[in-house]
Amino acid sequence: MPQRDQEVVVSSGAGGLGAAVASEAGASLGELEAIRARGYWELVWRRFRRDKIAIASGFFIILLIAIAFGGAPLARHYIGHGPNDLFAPGCCPGGDQAVSLTGLLPADPGAHIKNPYTGHTDILVLGAANRLGQDEFLRILYGARISLEVAGLSTLGVMIIGVILGAVAGYFRGWIDTIISRLTEITMAFPLLIFIISLAATIGPQLDNITLGFFPKGVITLVLIFSLFSWFYPARIMRAQVLSIREKEYVEAARMIGASDTRIIRSHVLPHLVAPMIVYSTLTVASFVLLEAGLSFLGLGIKFDASWGNLLSAAPEYYTTRPLLMLWPGLAVLLTTLAFNLLGDGLRDAFDPRSSN
Repeated sequence: MPQRDQEVVVSSGAGGLGAAVASEAGASLGELEAIRARGYWELVWRRFRRDKIAIASGFFIILLIAIAFGGAPLARHYIGHGPNDLFAPGCCPGGDQAVSLTGLLPADPGAHIKNPYTGHTDILVLGAANRLGQDEFLRILYGARISLEVAGLSTLGVMIIGVILGAVAGYFRGWIDTIISRLTEITMAFPLLIFIISLAATIGPQLDNITLGFFPKGVITLVLIFSLFSWFYPARIMRAQVLSIREKEYVEAARMIGASDTRIIRSHVLPHLVAPMIVYSTLTVASFVLLEAGLSFLGLGIKFDASWGNLLSAAPEYYTTRPLLMLWPGLAVLLTTLAFNLLGDGLRDAFDPRSSN
């Protein structure tokens, strides 16, 4: 190759490299001397904030949590009644019913009723939810609280069990890995739905009464079931990650200086599992929201308190006369699961830039 051609190739390559570095750093070629070293979490945040959809999903989730745990009690206070208060014919003498006496249809959105317990006129923002005359708007708000409690606590339990078992199996291998792997396969093959149906028909009512003093009935039962029978997938993910991490040079160096296995797992293995734990947790929350709604729809989950699932279960009865009763809880489930999934996708791309290519 002639000398001139070589110079052209070299200069263009150097320019391309400089442009790539400047693009990643967010600076022009003349400002490269001002670039400072950035930490791992700062780089993750810089990549994450470029995903506007993930940012919007995060804000929606924060707003949903604020509405469920802060806005619902405020709405109950200002509206004047609770999500479980009944305004059906014959249940509240002296008050206007939220159910028509002729067709036994729930009241339309914006209906005004006279509350016999307070003497004030209350408004049903989204109408009545069922023939009991319960407030659809308040039940959706309190249903969000139940869905987030079940999904959040179940995800926490699943991740604790899955991370511990997966890390132990991947690090120690041998007979420990064999036992945990066989236990994982048994859990994967377990007929969960049949077990839940059998449980609901036998000791389900007794388990639902376990509330710890502040949870609605049925929440603890679902959390225990989801946690005990859904940990296998994060355990398999963490095991695969740990099998790779345990062969790294820094782990070998820690062994050579006499660090114990417990210290190596705590200081050198678990910190590297934070990224997959965060990503998988957001995706797991979405799946548990859907699972709770599905079980409540079948009458196997939350039975008496406000839940998106039992709202959807009662709504099809009025699909020709009150179709909006299916729309509101359906939108709530759809938007919540979509937000968690989009947030999980954004976090995955931020933690691993190669996944977005």
